[in-house]
Amino acid sequence: MDTNENSTQIPSSPLSPPCSHTDHPRTGVPGVSLHYCDTQAEIHRIVVGDLDNNVFFLRCRETGESALIDAANEHEKLLELCKALNVKTVLETHGHWDHIQAIPAVREAGYEVGVTSADAKMLPSYDYLLEDETVIEIGRLRLHTILTPGHTPGSICFRLEGSPILFSGDTLFPGGPGTTEFEGGDFEQIISSIDRRLFSHLPGDTLVLPGHGDDTTIGNESPSLEEWANRGW
Repeated sequence: MDTNENSTQIPSSPLSPPCSHTDHPRTGVPGVSLHYCDTQAEIHRIVVGDLDNNVFFLRCRETGESALIDAANEHEKLLELCKALNVKTVLETHGHWDHIQAIPAVREAGYEVGVTSADAKMLPSYDYLLEDETVIEIGRLRLHTILTPGHTPGSICFRLEGSPILFSGDTLFPGGPGTTEFEGGDFEQIISSIDRRLFSHLPGDTLVLPGHGDDTTIGNESPSLEEWANRGW
């Protein structure tokens, strides 16, 4: 579990640039780490639940406003982080159960939750719908939506304008796509989504932050697309 609670200013992602800032908020929540930082944005990560879900908090360094990406589990910790990091909205990459367990608690606390229309029925409740190729403003940050169906019918990724960051949910991991074995999954569709929506448009140095496990980059993964398609998983 990460214990880098902003004290050393060393981002926990080995792919993050060095950070020299000394003004990161200290949340006091066990397990949270400063994961990435650049001049406009910082990303805090906590790993929660039995499936070790990554929960990311994207924070605008200029305004201090944040978004929570995937209210997965351990709602008490997430609510503390929502207060400490001034969260304004909650964004769901998809509707699988392990990514949505904290939604009732965060909505009860007054935070609005967004999800795609195709996955909305998988959530216990939500507040607004996310659409493809739109921009979500978080303080001065601009987060672009990229619909990437395949893992679920409504899976969506988020690209941060001005920083080489992609929140990929369970669409793209180190070593391949997310599983398509559950109801609504489609292997050919997820391969197409990764190819057409991610690999064809994003620079190779784009840092991919998945819903579980370690970070990777577009450049590390894109040469393997044909291999993944041929192996069928």
